[in-house]
Amino acid sequence: MRCLLPGAFLAMLVGGIMVRAENPLPIESANVLPLAISDDFEFRKFEIFKNALPNPGATPIPTKDLMVDFERKHRLWGALDGADVSARTGQYFTFFWRAKRRANLTIRLEYRQAYLKNYVQGRELDYPNAKGSHKSEFAIVGNDYETDGPITSWRAILIEGRKIVALLQSRTWQ
Repeated sequence: MRCLLPGAFLAMLVGGIMVRAENPLPIESANVLPLAISDDFEFRKFEIFKNALPNPGATPIPTKDLMVDFERKHRLWGALDGADVSARTGQYFTFFWRAKRRANLTIRLEYRQAYLKNYVQGRELDYPNAKGSHKSEFAIVGNDYETDGPITSWRAILIEGRKIVALLQSRTWQ
């Protein structure tokens, strides 16, 4: 059971890392911003998990990797029927980053999907007065994933004001 106010977010402090409990919606346009990379902000690591349905007719192969099995079960927890499973099928991006000084930051995930070719989409999370270690999660799931296809390239940026202060991108990003 989730207790979220409409339009609000739930933030909790877990082991010194700030965690967001909402999945941001796509933004209208991912505007181009100037680079002003700063040592005060950094991406520490990232995780990408693809929770895809098995191919129809294929024999499901159980994994011996307990971490992969756990992640699948974690992402599908609470799914009661096929519609719930479909709504949780897609790609999950988790970024761990740090701000060494207080700043009003926005983290943006910009991405391209297979069926949309070079069209860039984006999702954002705002962090007012952020300092310290943070964990930000983005999920491209359900209808967005089913109709537009898997993510082919992506980049994560930290924005302070109207400038990019930290950048992390896939090898296929152009």
